[in-house]
This record gives sequence, C-alpha cells and structure tokens, in this order.
Amino acid sequence: MKSKLFLSAYFFLLGLCAGISQNYKVHSHNDYKQNIPFWKAFSAEVQSIEVDVFLRDGKLLVAHDLSEADESRTLERLYLEPLKEVIELGQLKNRSLQLLVDVKSDAITTLNAIVSALNDYAMVRDNEKISIVISGNRPALSNYVNYPKFIFFDYQSIDTVTDTDVLDKIAMVSLSFTNYSEWNGKGRLTADDFERVTKVITKAHALNKPFRFWATPDSKSAWKTFMSMGVDFINTDMPNECVSYVNTLDERVVRNTVFSKVYRPTFESDKKRQKPENVILLIGDGNGLTQISSATLANNGELSLTQLKSIGFLKTQSADDFTTDSAGAGTAIATGQKTNNRAIGTDKNGEPLPNITEILSEKGFNTGVISTDDIAGATPASFYAHRTDRGMTEGISEDLNKNKLKLFIAQRTAEVKDIEDAGFRMIDDIDAIRSSSYEKVGSWLNYSDEASLADHVEKLASATKNGIAFLNNKEKPFFLMAEGAKIDSYGHVNNISGVISESISFDKAITEALKFADADKHTLVIITADHETGGLTIPQGDLVEHEIEADFTTHDHTAMMVPIFAYGPMSQEFQGVYENNEVFHKIMEVLKID
Repeated sequence: MKSKLFLSAYFFLLGLCAGISQNYKVHSHNDYKQNIPFWKAFSAEVQSIEVDVFLRDGKLLVAHDLSEADESRTLERLYLEPLKEVIELGQLKNRSLQLLVDVKSDAITTLNAIVSALNDYAMVRDNEKISIVISGNRPALSNYVNYPKFIFFDYQSIDTVTDTDVLDKIAMVSLSFTNYSEWNGKGRLTADDFERVTKVITKAHALNKPFRFWATPDSKSAWKTFMSMGVDFINTDMPNECVSYVNTLDERVVRNTVFSKVYRPTFESDKKRQKPENVILLIGDGNGLTQISSATLANNGELSLTQLKSIGFLKTQSADDFTTDSAGAGTAIATGQKTNNRAIGTDKNGEPLPNITEILSEKGFNTGVISTDDIAGATPASFYAHRTDRGMTEGISEDLNKNKLKLFIAQRTAEVKDIEDAGFRMIDDIDAIRSSSYEKVGSWLNYSDEASLADHVEKLASATKNGIAFLNNKEKPFFLMAEGAKIDSYGHVNNISGVISESISFDKAITEALKFADADKHTLVIITADHETGGLTIPQGDLVEHEIEADFTTHDHTAMMVPIFAYGPMSQEFQGVYENNEVFHKIMEVLKID
C-alpha cells in the first residue's frame, strides 16, 4: 500500500508541473566546459553559472583539474570581464544572475584571492543583480559571517542552521543526487527513490533557501521530474536546451476540458463482402498517429475512432516533393493520381484530372464537401476544382460555381461570389439543412471569437450529421468528404491545446458517421489524414488528469505515414500500407466503378 501511495503521489506531482507557481531557474553546470564559456549560458538566459577555480601562483585558474589549467583561462578573463561588459551594455536590467564559484584549491587562500579580484571589479561586486556564491572548498560554517557582504555560500547539508547571521550568508542548498538515487533520467524514479528524494528536498526547503542537486541526469524527463518535485535550480550541461524546455513547458502541457463521448459500433455491417451504397470520407488535416494518440490519451484513453478494426497506413509523398502539402495530398486522394505540391485537381503537367465527386456524380451519386477550412482551402478544393496552384482562389471559386456538388458547408472565402446563381440555396441554420428539400444547399460556418470552446468542437459534428441526413434524404447513393482542417492549423503553430480540441471535434464528426453507418448498414466510412503536421511527440502525460505534454520538431508538415481507418461493408480492403492515391482506386473498386 505504501508503494502504491508513493507512486500515486509521484504521478500526481508530475501532472502539476504547469500549474506550480514556483520560479524555476536553470544552472549551467561546469559552464567553463562549454565551447563558449559564459556567453553561451548568458545568451540562453540561465539564472546561474558555475565555474571551477584553482589558485596557482597567485592566479585564479578556471579548470576541472589542475592538470588541465591554462594560464590564459582565468576567472577574470572568462567571467568577471564578461560580467562587467553585460553591466555596461545594460543587459542585466530585466534579469539577475548567480555566479557559483566552485573552489577547488585551499578554501581560505583561494577565497581571499576571489575577494581581492572582485575588489578590482567594483561594478560587478556591487551590482544588486549579481550574486557571488562560493561552493566547493569553503571556510567553516561559523566563519561565513567574516566575509564581505557581497560573498555568499553554497550550503551542502540539510542540517538545521540556528545562527541567523550565518543563515543570511547562505544563498542556496546543494546536494549530490547520487547520494539518494542512481536514476539515469530515463523512465521514472522508483517508488523508494522517489520517497528518499522527496524527503531530502523537503528538509532542504525547511531552511527557506533555494535548492539544487548536482551530479544529476541531464534529460528532459529529469528536468521535468526535478521541477515537479520542487528543485529550484535545474542542473544542466545543456543550458540552451534546458532553458528552452523549462520556459516552454507551460504552453506544451495541456489538460483537456472537452471530451468526445465514445461511440461503440455494432460491427454488424463491418467487413461485409457487399458493395456499399454510400461512402463517407473523413480527412483530419495534419492528423498523424501522434495527434490521434494525444486526443485518445486526453479523452480517457479512447475515442470513437479507436474502436475500429480495419486499419492501415498511407505513404504521403507528392509527385515532386518528399513532404506533401494539403493540395498535393488532397488531389491524390480525390483523383487517384500523385501530383505536385500546390496543385489542385491537376496532374504533374497542369492538366485537369477528374475527381471522385465528378465521377460519382456522373454515376448517379449525390456528392458533398464539408470543411472547417475556407471552401477554397486546399483539401475541399481538391474535391471540386482544377487549378495548378492552391493560391488561385478566384479560379477555385469559379470552379465551385461550376461543380456538380449537391452540398457544401465550410468557412466563407471572400472570392466566392454569385453562389446562389449557381443553384445553391444558402442556409444559415445548419440544423435546417437535414430537412431541406432544395436540390443544392450551402452553408457558411462561423467560428466566432465569442463562442465557447465547447461550441467550436461541436460545429464539424453538427455539419457532418446534417450533411449526411440531407444527402441521404435524396434517395440516391451519396459520397461525402468532411474535413477537420484546424488540427493542421494548430500543428503549424505548435499549439497542443488546439490540436487536442480539434482532434476531439474531429472524433465527434466520426461518431456521427459511424452512427449513420450502423443505422444504414450500407455505408462505408473511411477516416484518414492528408499528412502529419508539427512532428509531434508525447513524452509524458497523466491519464487521470487528462494531461498531455507535447513536443514538436517542426512548424511544418512531415513525411510520416498517416493512419487510415475504415468501417462498414468492404472496410477490410483499406487495411495495409500503401500510397495515398490508392484510396481513390480502392473506393472505386469497392463501388464496382471502372
């Protein structure tokens, strides 16, 4: 029971990192070993810099071992001169800096030399933004009070200090992590190690001083663990990476507050070897495997999507690039032919390609397009337009007026004009679309800034549900493409909160499609993505707290394969690993259309 309690506390603490108000600081350990001492750490905006010092022949030499000492590498040259320069340049106005001097030679004589050196740098010595802290070999604790007011000490014990004057001279408490754990920074601390480390941090904080471990593992997992446990100075040999990690953790850790109610399909029609009558294709723009994983883990460990059994992977490369864009991928799925990035419904030579809505319209299908993007966005446009570049919005808008769609629901594109002259009846109330008797209908989605997050995540599901009902009421087979476009948008800006909420929105739309497929029993539902966006990874999180820690490697698309799921008659035909343009051919094959 004790072990379980400590494990629960451990995971709870890890989940609190973004919510703790403690002001974490980064300590550049053995900074003099950096390829550019002082300046690298200073530019990374660390709050503490460590330098090892030997006194030899009256010189304060910077080195880890005396055998490595170089007469040109002195405390003054590597640290006091740079500190003087940053003061003169006014670069300490909005920050403070601790210089931790680790004395490697005799405590008394070396410290006297340090004091003498600082007297020659009065600008550094007397600057209230700079703290000089002596570590390593130090005088007796009771003698701390005998040193100038600008000299403070690193206390390497958790024993109580009763003399308040001595306590005032202590700047921080430091201990070796190896005395309490052999953890290497991978995975997590054991329950016993967690207990020991927690106790020592608690005792150290009882002195009301900031605390640091040295000899620590140096990894993102370690940094986060130490932050979560209340270590004030995060020890690192990678100042740039550590500062970046610590400073961005709040924006990369999110607790989900909106949820997708999981629908559990009946599987009555799934994998039946019979021709489907209808096809619903749902595309999550930028929705790679990790995006799906993040939404799943934030949604109590499952989605409607994750109930499905027919699963494969798509290779997404375009005809002219290793990494596709939405236009190239959308066109490949819509036409069955790989094309260049930025091309909308045209081949590598710029010639128009017949797309699936045009082909199926000729075969007696009613067709529709839904997207949370602009109607002239790359993915929806790939299902009705033919232009050599996705930026040709005027031409794409003209193609919308000439297409054979019976339904579109999307955000407004300014270039779209005279849409009702093309036969579309525009309906403001999306709920009214389901019962509309008009032959062709359209509706503009409105993502108001005043609307709540809960309202936003319902829009795609509502559009999908009503769009399906409208097409189904026509008593003809239908094809519908519905896109969750904003997963990609949030991936581009590395916003994990938005990625999760939009993935939840997408799953709600998937739920509506699966419900209809179960009721209809003749509808094939296909769910996939055009590409992955952001190079997202999920290093840590908390299932109970619906918390995800995200890490992104890029602000652009990646070349990773994307999952494809299918449900309903002939869903098994979509299993396996294949090129994205094969989706079109598989749809045609199961519909028995040449």
